[in-house]
Amino acid sequence: MSKKPKILSVTSVARSRLFHIEQVNLRFNNGREVQFERLQSNAAGSVLIIPVDGEELVLIREYAVGTERYELGFPKGAIDPGEQALVAAKRELREEIGMASADIRLLRRIIVSPAYFNRPTSIMLATDLSIDPLPGDEPEAIQQIRWPLDRMWDLPDHKDFVDGSNQLALYLLAHELKLFPH
Repeated sequence: MSKKPKILSVTSVARSRLFHIEQVNLRFNNGREVQFERLQSNAAGSVLIIPVDGEELVLIREYAVGTERYELGFPKGAIDPGEQALVAAKRELREEIGMASADIRLLRRIIVSPAYFNRPTSIMLATDLSIDPLPGDEPEAIQQIRWPLDRMWDLPDHKDFVDGSNQLALYLLAHELKLFPH
């Protein structure tokens, strides 16, 4: 394993309500100096929750400004400063699908693009659900979609189910529940 490059300087390029872009000047061990940019999150990370209610997945359809269309996926959201991932997952479930879970567990922590972004996402499985809504901060009501668990492998082919974290979550769910396709 090579020695890590030396950070020569870090300069703020831009800030927004959600993100901070930094330019990082590095010197690699071979003497080559390069500039990279990285995106820092103003949140402590995020959660993505896979709610399973009996024999159904509970999905949401909400507007995604990045694709400029409505996308289908699992409930998700930022971890507030000082908040633990489990607490954030419980809050997001109640805000986005109006349900609480008596059994939430971590399946995996991931970083979607470590070359550019350091924000971890905790992918969690939520079962034993009950109605317990909490007002959320969404600009419009989130549509809830029930999807049969025995048709979960149809989701990757759905034109609106494109988020890579959601696709990975399906595989983590299949591993956890031993539901691999034939």
